[in-house]
Amino acid sequence: MPSIPPAADILASLGQVTFVWDIASDALVWSDNVALVFPDLPAEAIASGAAFSGLIEPSRAIRSDAFGQPAPLRSGEGMPYRIEYGVRASTSAPVIWIEETGCWFAGPDGRPVRAQGVIRIDNERHARDEQLVKLSRHDPLTGELNRTHLIAALAEAIEEAARFRSSCAFMLIGIDHLARINDAFGFDVADAVIAEISKRIRARLRGGDVLGRFSGNKFGLILRNCTVDDANVAAERFLTAVREEIVPTKSGPVSVTASIGAVSVPRHARSADEAINRAQETLDTTKSRRAGSFLLWKPNVERDAQRRVNIRVTDEIVTALNERRIVVAFEPVVEVQSRQPAFYECLVRMQQEDGRALSAPDIVPVAERLGLIRLVDHRVLELAVAELAASPEVQLSLNISPDTTMDPDWLSGIESLMAAHPGVGERLIVEITETVAISNLDEVRGFVTRLKNFGSRIAIDDFGAGYTSFRNLRKLGVDIVKIDGAFVQNIAHSADDRAFVQTLLDLARRLGIKTVAEWVQDEASAVMLREWGCDYIQGRLIGLASPTRPWHTADKAMPAAG
Repeated sequence: MPSIPPAADILASLGQVTFVWDIASDALVWSDNVALVFPDLPAEAIASGAAFSGLIEPSRAIRSDAFGQPAPLRSGEGMPYRIEYGVRASTSAPVIWIEETGCWFAGPDGRPVRAQGVIRIDNERHARDEQLVKLSRHDPLTGELNRTHLIAALAEAIEEAARFRSSCAFMLIGIDHLARINDAFGFDVADAVIAEISKRIRARLRGGDVLGRFSGNKFGLILRNCTVDDANVAAERFLTAVREEIVPTKSGPVSVTASIGAVSVPRHARSADEAINRAQETLDTTKSRRAGSFLLWKPNVERDAQRRVNIRVTDEIVTALNERRIVVAFEPVVEVQSRQPAFYECLVRMQQEDGRALSAPDIVPVAERLGLIRLVDHRVLELAVAELAASPEVQLSLNISPDTTMDPDWLSGIESLMAAHPGVGERLIVEITETVAISNLDEVRGFVTRLKNFGSRIAIDDFGAGYTSFRNLRKLGVDIVKIDGAFVQNIAHSADDRAFVQTLLDLARRLGIKTVAEWVQDEASAVMLREWGCDYIQGRLIGLASPTRPWHTADKAMPAAG
């Protein structure tokens, strides 16, 4: 049978050594394998508790502090403890990380007189712990602070600047068009670009500046003791560093630029959230105006006033939706020959608490800008279908926003309503703007197909304002085009408008597409449109939108012009 090696050899192979510390005399006695475990520590440096404590970091008193617990109740009983610390022979030597497990024993007066235990070298676990701490604080791709700790550092910098009445700047640096690099070369190349840009920014920081990765293509930068002039100089330094040299990647060289939005703190931002919002706002503005440039946030009375209006109107729209104060008005669209109503366009209105009503131009742009238009369009759809279900002889049209054409919930809503009210879909006309048809032709085609499955017709609103070709109208299966009123309202006085409208009407007639002329103001214009072959007209001459149901008096049609 193999012989069992001495205990000291086993301990040495495990990186462990035992000790006894006579606290009264401060003598520190080690097991025989101490030289194997601590080969770089001189014998005299570990011969006493005081000498050994001189090697310990970060806190030299950590061993004596471990004996601060109350003494054991029974004499001779040890009080266990466990501590971790580092030791090194000199400041230039590497730190040896140690886990010490032991017991201390009290004398008659209850104070420690002796300690004994085992010391184990634990460099690997400490390295793992350090790595975990680093990963929790730093972005794995760039090695810079992650978003959470960047925001914490920003909050601290703002508080410090306010306390000492100094000035800082917070910048958001966004790599321009990174999505194109993703699409063209793949995410690994985009990551290489991000890492390289991070290095270039880091190389141009001052001592005390803080860099972190804010999001996928954005870096956050805290510049302490930075005036407005300093911020302008620093921004140009960073922009130049990004654009001056191409970025080498495994797929070849890539040329990139960056844009910067910044805010002076605490002068124009008293919190981290406010600083981030304002830096992001200026970054977005910079990218939209001229990518690759720098913009510093400045107070803007008109912008702030508009935001207050937005907040108020948002609340009003949501409240009106909840209180069922979003209603529709009905504007007649008549056949140009007989002046008999063909259908009615549903126009949104918002009844206010004082009894007044806001019209579509007051509601729709704000609702679109604030992301509420889909809710409004859902309500208008419900109202239109309810009217169609209650009046089987009526046909209605409703105009939906660009966002709604891409909204699967709206389509689900109309499918449910059509299932609940069979036959209603055949009397519904859905109007979409020409700009939507241009920019999302393939997506709109699917939207149109699903609507036509209910028997509904499709109209293009404001036709002529964009660049939709009649070929695209045929692809979409459009039933009606509504010629933009801006071209119609002056046809009695403008030869250019007459020529344009006549051309549209002629092309539509050849393709079998019905036409509506909007904003018809006078009888002379109506007569021209009739002679040119227009199918329907609407506008001030026929009658503007009314909250009452005009089909109850529709038999009193306007007489046709002779």
